[in-house]
Amino acid sequence: MKNIAGTFKGAGGLSLFYQSWHPQERSRAVVAIVHGLGAHGGLFVPAVEYLVSLGYAVYALDLRGHGRSPGQRGHINRWAEFREDLSAFLQHVWTQEPNCPCFVWGHSLGGAIVLDYALRSPQGLQGAIVTAPALGKVGVSRLKLAIGRVFSRVYPRLSLKVGLDRNASSRNPSIISTYNQDPLRHEYGSARLATEFFAAVDWIENHASDLQIPLLLLHGSADQVTRPESSWLFCERVTYPDKKCYEYPGSYHDLYADTNYQEVLVDIGNWLEQHLPETNNTQAA
Repeated sequence: MKNIAGTFKGAGGLSLFYQSWHPQERSRAVVAIVHGLGAHGGLFVPAVEYLVSLGYAVYALDLRGHGRSPGQRGHINRWAEFREDLSAFLQHVWTQEPNCPCFVWGHSLGGAIVLDYALRSPQGLQGAIVTAPALGKVGVSRLKLAIGRVFSRVYPRLSLKVGLDRNASSRNPSIISTYNQDPLRHEYGSARLATEFFAAVDWIENHASDLQIPLLLLHGSADQVTRPESSWLFCERVTYPDKKCYEYPGSYHDLYADTNYQEVLVDIGNWLEQHLPETNNTQAA
């Protein structure tokens, strides 16, 4: 498996970090990953290894203000920066992998970013995967959300610890230990991020019926970071017939790193297989 690291120009010309992993043979398709708040693209190693073993190339960016990308931790000036960054990232992917089918996978905050993008610009996407998307209510205290709303206009860069429980990420103690020692992770969100996030989620939920590409949505029933009931309400609003929504009993937030991650990855792999263009399926056979 070949690993490549580099940068691309996001919104406003900001240089954003990304990594990619490639099978030895020609890639059957590309999976582009968008991580969640406080995380980074290097956390999806088990998923990367599994997908590459199936013949997929995997690309993962570090969002602005996250991981190895520059910017104030957990801050944006406007939600459109995330959308424009993802657009630039996908353009870079398509340049590197011309004529290769492309799926986009967003987790948590990344799930909201992916849904927002897919609703507005589905062209070139073979399908969207969202795991534990940040929709509806999230596991942040009402006080901190209220502070964010108050300060968004007068001090938008005000940064607060979000207060998410890291133990709610996975039932695997070694994963939690790794998270706690990871210098690239952070726990911050700005006042402007809070207001931009909730405005974006309102828009996403109100436009769910506009989705026009295949959707796979996965959520754990015991997720205390993002709420599974919000995912199911979104699924109900999606009228596009090619949609699959799965719940994993007892699973925590980071499905790709929970104790049943292998089950989750197999479900993702099967869905991808079913949504490859016929020519790619024929070549793989």
